Amino acid sequence: MAMTGKERVFAALRHQVPDAVPWVPFAGVHAGKLVGYSAIEVLTDVEKLVEALLAVNRLYMPDGQPVVFDLQIEAEILGCQLLWAQEAPPSVADHPLAQEMVVPTHIPGPDDGRLPIVLEAMRRLKAAVGDTTALYGLVTGPLTLASHLRGSDIFMDMFDHPDYVHALLAYTTRVAQRIATLYREAGVDVIAVVDPLVSQVSARTFKQYLHGPFSQLFRDISELGAFSSFFVCGDATKNIEAMCLTEPDSISVDENINLPAAKTITDRYDITIGGNIPLTTCMLLGNQQDNIKFVVDLLAEVDHNNLIVAPGCDMPYDTPIENTIGAAQATHDPGTYREVVRNYHRATLDIEIDLPDYQHMERPLIEVFTLDSATCAACAYMLDAAQRVAAELGERVEMVEYKITVPENIARMAKLGITNLPSILINGELKYSSIIPSHRELLEAVSAHITEA
Repeated sequence: MAMTGKERVFAALRHQVPDAVPWVPFAGVHAGKLVGYSAIEVLTDVEKLVEALLAVNRLYMPDGQPVVFDLQIEAEILGCQLLWAQEAPPSVADHPLAQEMVVPTHIPGPDDGRLPIVLEAMRRLKAAVGDTTALYGLVTGPLTLASHLRGSDIFMDMFDHPDYVHALLAYTTRVAQRIATLYREAGVDVIAVVDPLVSQVSARTFKQYLHGPFSQLFRDISELGAFSSFFVCGDATKNIEAMCLTEPDSISVDENINLPAAKTITDRYDITIGGNIPLTTCMLLGNQQDNIKFVVDLLAEVDHNNLIVAPGCDMPYDTPIENTIGAAQATHDPGTYREVVRNYHRATLDIEIDLPDYQHMERPLIEVFTLDSATCAACAYMLDAAQRVAAELGERVEMVEYKITVPENIARMAKLGITNLPSILINGELKYSSIIPSHRELLEAVSAHITEA
């Protein structure tokens, strides 16, 4: 007898052998696309949110699915102003602790902010599909939430004010613990702690500041009777082992990570790994065969134990429905769909890109390559670091962002040899890749080119 999707996810997270590799589509605001609602509507209206989530369940045949993918819910409650968009989750527009090094005390309750909407949606989805689908509750991780509150100065604080960073992270960990408790009480099965900025710190910094908070969070989630997932975006290769040492049930990674290589590490610790269908190059801009091909190739390359197939992160709003259905079908029946794409080869981008004459720039050019700074927290803070330096130096520099949500920018990225995002180039030279520089560090790097000009 075939397992239910929920049983399949549970088996994978218990490090048992399911009857098939579980499929967990991270359809956040994309859920609204399925029923004609904007991102704003599904994130502020419980009726529309539940309708959209049920459409995801019906169309994409998930073994597990998130209820909401919005890493600004906690930040909004704690005083951050949000910038809303029609086709993406909101982004943080300001940082209430940017000008003062204080530690807040407020711990969110079930009636704060948009939590009533989220908790009600969880309860309704649990009643509707909770017997057959594992429900994920996504909690903003301690470092990303601290960055929302403090801004990019948090990275300089790690060197200049370590005691303050420890205190602020202790507070954001307590917030995450409270949100996890509320979500579990509302019926979710898996608590995913989503912290994109983990990819932007060194292994040494992780050990110093993050091992304790995450270890405590995953112990608490276990005591709640839920499974845990450590969700990171960006090139967190250097931190995979450190993440394993915090003892989550699973780790989820995006396209910046070589999943087969990472799985050799997670398997040593008997931790399930999830991922990592590329969001833009495959899901958004590819076709159905591209998505089937990626999944069947991934499943052919790795052992199926301790594995969950999923998009690398929150799916873009305009992801074609047929692409996600293709990924779902390939996950559930890889043998058949391997034959479907046996002779298929993805078309290469044939876009002519003219690069600037970097050797003869009148003023330094800062280029920031992002997945999409409107939806990717790590990308947003990398862009913010560049914007702050550009604002300080004024007309002496130029700055541009390239989002790889359009084919031209993917071609530009390939021509420059950029392999990981987010990244900063100065006059065509890659300076920072998946590491957000402090303001001081980036200012000095750019100013050196002004001196040479």
